[in-house]
Amino acid sequence: MSIFYKEIGEGFPIVMLHGWTLDHQVMLHAMEPLFENRSGWKRIYIDLPGMGHSQSQQSIQNSDDILASILLLLDDIIPNQPFIICGNSYGGYIARGIVHSRQDTVRGLLLMAPLTIPEIDKRVVPQHTVLKRDCNLISDLSPEGAHEFCSMGVVQGQTEWERFQKEILVPSQKTNYEFLNHIRQNGYGFTFDIKCKLEYPTLIITGRQDNVVGYHDAWRLIEDYPRATFAVLDMAGHNLQIEQTDVFNELVHNWLNRLELENFRPVSP
Repeated sequence: MSIFYKEIGEGFPIVMLHGWTLDHQVMLHAMEPLFENRSGWKRIYIDLPGMGHSQSQQSIQNSDDILASILLLLDDIIPNQPFIICGNSYGGYIARGIVHSRQDTVRGLLLMAPLTIPEIDKRVVPQHTVLKRDCNLISDLSPEGAHEFCSMGVVQGQTEWERFQKEILVPSQKTNYEFLNHIRQNGYGFTFDIKCKLEYPTLIITGRQDNVVGYHDAWRLIEDYPRATFAVLDMAGHNLQIEQTDVFNELVHNWLNRLELENFRPVSP
């Protein structure tokens, strides 16, 4: 099975999973700046099947199969090793599936604007709200670019547009939509309950104005993670790491510090 992944650094494995229709770039741009002054981490950025550089496969019919394919990849590249898992949006849903399936080896979890309820009509989400808008910028964009950016952007400025274009819009144009639409119709949600407890440092970050997955449904996960920090960021939609970068970075640094205390503590003789 041809699944693309990119490894950076050496040390404790930390696996990154992007959102629906995107690729590893969204996680790479969000996370790599946080490791500039940290050592001891091997970052593994994965393109999910049918997205980015990863091929679609006829054997993959639903989200159960996507989860199984990622588990096979992890068993191949970090066999029997403890690791950390990070997931954005749909990648957060798959990440929780990995926690459920690899409870003996997962040592921490980060969920960024996580998908928690696959059925759109069952989600509790706020109406789309724009809190900052550069009208001159929007008027200069192509109709397609303006539509995509404005449909979910809460903070619509030059910096946010440049990152949105590079990390969201361009990767989405490489996606195999026929393949993903089949998964949507055939089994977007798992066929089994992924609810389980994780007794390791966890961080759940949501956007107060996220009109895609919201924040309310993610709060329901809090009791599954006794070591969790839960944050709802104002002036942040589904791309919260772009719209509130400074707050996002501080929260993730705090989480990484907790992980290092937990996992890098010297073993007593």
